[in-house]
Amino acid sequence: MHAYRSHTCAELNKSNVGETVRLSGWVHRVRDHGGLLFIDLRDHYGVTQVMADPDSPVFAEIEKVRSEWCIRIDGEVKARDESLVNPKISTGEIEVFIRDIEVLGKSEELPLMVFGEQEYPEETRLRYRYLDLRREKMQKNMVLRANMIQSIRKRMWDLGFNEYQTPIITASSPEGARDFLVPSRLHPGKFYALPQAPQQFKQLMMVSGFDKYFQIAPCFRDEDPRADRSPADFYQLDMEMSFVTQQDVFDTIAPVMAGVFEEFGGGRKVDAPHEWPQISYKDAAKWYGTDKPDLRNPIKMQDCSEHFRGSGFAIFAKLLEQEGTEIRAIPAPTGGSRKFCDRMNKFAQGEGLPGMGYIFWREGADGMEAAGPLAKNIGPERTEAIRQQLGLGVGDAAFFLGGKPKSFEAVAGKARTVIGEELGLIDKDRFAFAWIVDFPIYEQDEETGKIDFEHNPFSMPQGGMDALLSDPLSVKGYQYDLACNGYELVSGAIRNHKPEIMFKAFEIAGYGEEEVRKRFGGMVNAFQYGAPPHGGCAAGIDRMVMLLADEANIREVIMFPMNQRAEDLMMSAPSEPMAEQLMELGLRVIPQDQ
Repeated sequence: MHAYRSHTCAELNKSNVGETVRLSGWVHRVRDHGGLLFIDLRDHYGVTQVMADPDSPVFAEIEKVRSEWCIRIDGEVKARDESLVNPKISTGEIEVFIRDIEVLGKSEELPLMVFGEQEYPEETRLRYRYLDLRREKMQKNMVLRANMIQSIRKRMWDLGFNEYQTPIITASSPEGARDFLVPSRLHPGKFYALPQAPQQFKQLMMVSGFDKYFQIAPCFRDEDPRADRSPADFYQLDMEMSFVTQQDVFDTIAPVMAGVFEEFGGGRKVDAPHEWPQISYKDAAKWYGTDKPDLRNPIKMQDCSEHFRGSGFAIFAKLLEQEGTEIRAIPAPTGGSRKFCDRMNKFAQGEGLPGMGYIFWREGADGMEAAGPLAKNIGPERTEAIRQQLGLGVGDAAFFLGGKPKSFEAVAGKARTVIGEELGLIDKDRFAFAWIVDFPIYEQDEETGKIDFEHNPFSMPQGGMDALLSDPLSVKGYQYDLACNGYELVSGAIRNHKPEIMFKAFEIAGYGEEEVRKRFGGMVNAFQYGAPPHGGCAAGIDRMVMLLADEANIREVIMFPMNQRAEDLMMSAPSEPMAEQLMELGLRVIPQDQ
């Protein structure tokens, strides 16, 4: 017999009754039933109930066993009484009578319990992550992650992509976040960087003629953490293709994403890729207040400025006299009560606004009537026009925010989400995808008037060089994101592969050719030797698993995550280097003022 087990703790069933078996695992819990000791023995695969009575030759040893001890037992498989069968586990028809036991590893008193779903502070969970990961939910999340990555790899290989690895130690990159720098021992005073993404390398592969590349790539960005983003490292499905248009990239990656979400989504609905809408960046901001809209929420915001221009509601009327302002309506089907409207008004105040105007419609003495302060100020004709534009009726409401769109769109987007949640309008049993396209390449600083890049500077401008000779603020790029349920899952672009167009694009933002060559010399030089048109994208592995596992925090699907302060509590990182290390690297740490 094997030194530790003949079976896993998920394999035994009625067909094994009478056999002598060996199991190893952790003591999930111990139950003492008046002289009968029952142990739920757990390994990675499942749970088997093992038991002993005073007739067992090792009963005294079994009495000493405690939770989370790692043990090996030998015993005889017995059928459970029919009334004691546990249909919730695969081994629920049997139990194992213990004949021998070996303690493989004792456990000290636990800082957190593995059995059950008790809530513990995140600091405790991360400090003792190896115990936290023993919990059933965490085991399932990590297996889901592994299986999803395996599925992605197979799907990409089936599409004719080859998996290639790019460097981990490289030069500092032009991405939007801070680099993690690595000092060079052989070149004192110089630094490598951990790659924020394989961006330049995958483009260089296209110049090298490899045509279809993918990789499950580690990326490193020194960013502030948030619920859907790791503060240091993350993984993405990185891909690039040559001789493709934007639609070709969509047609390639969309079936992969849809297939993965169908396979691991637990039966939740996934729309067919050809049904995924393509929404311009401008319209996404206007309709949803975000460039990563949750389309499970049917609420679509609308511009209602004309109904308030010159109206009796002075705040909005005067606001609209200023250039670049508008009034936006957030429809709220079934939200037509003063209580709900007051609650949303309080929400707006919590977001730093004076409040949020509203109208709601109810049954009146002479039929449907509009109520609320706005309705009284603008009169019945304007109120009715608003109702008809928004397609609302009795029992519905609408909320209004005004100003320059960029000043209130984020709050409007949050309000749309809160309204959808509170009114039960969101279809929780669905993954709703949408392509966001036509990103503007440039933006203008309102105070200085300076033109700078708003989004990826390496995207091919729509219209090529001709577009760059017109108004920069009107230039859109072949850049795109794929949003799902309020999260950005994929980001990509058709790349600017022509040096002359790249130099012009950077010139508009104030970067001369010499600086471009200095910062991005490897890529610019390569593009001078017959670069093919190419494009691709990257899909966030961690966010995909987070959605599939129905988790709200990305740390629930990462094996060993850092905390909100970018600290690894388990391994005590970051840590202070030894003096010898600094000396060898020619570095000195300057103390920071506390």
